[in-house]
Amino acid sequence: MYFFPEVIIIKTVEIFTDGACSGNPGAGGYGVVMRYGTHEKELSGSDANTTNNRMELMGVIVGLSALKEPCKVILTTDSKYVVDSITKGWVYNWQKNNWIKSDKKPALNVDLWKQLLPLLEKHDVTFNWVKGHAGHPENERCDSLAVAQRDIYSLK
Repeated sequence: MYFFPEVIIIKTVEIFTDGACSGNPGAGGYGVVMRYGTHEKELSGSDANTTNNRMELMGVIVGLSALKEPCKVILTTDSKYVVDSITKGWVYNWQKNNWIKSDKKPALNVDLWKQLLPLLEKHDVTFNWVKGHAGHPENERCDSLAVAQRDIYSLK
């Protein structure tokens, strides 16, 4: 009798995100491009009164939330706020210190960080930072999606 252990194949998905805001706070939008193999999906949304950092976070949350199963994710964004907060461990320290930063000021966007952290536990996420508005094709596409969503409010 042969025993074949169950092989678990984890999908690798690329997610690209960007946020945009007119005024800070002001009207904002986010854009997401997801890629698995040859399949691509675009997601976007907006808020009438928000900040750029909130829209950057929303792009990441929406992208990760769209995954139907745990995945290996390569997440590319131009947001130093998002990347540094996670990769440098700041957000975990804020959480541990009851959402107070090292300068003793309250952390911002706690509601969104509380949505994002469980998603980071569910998925194996690697963050890549790219310079915004520098010709990165997917970042430019996400920016276009985000700006189009933000501009919905300027048409009203």
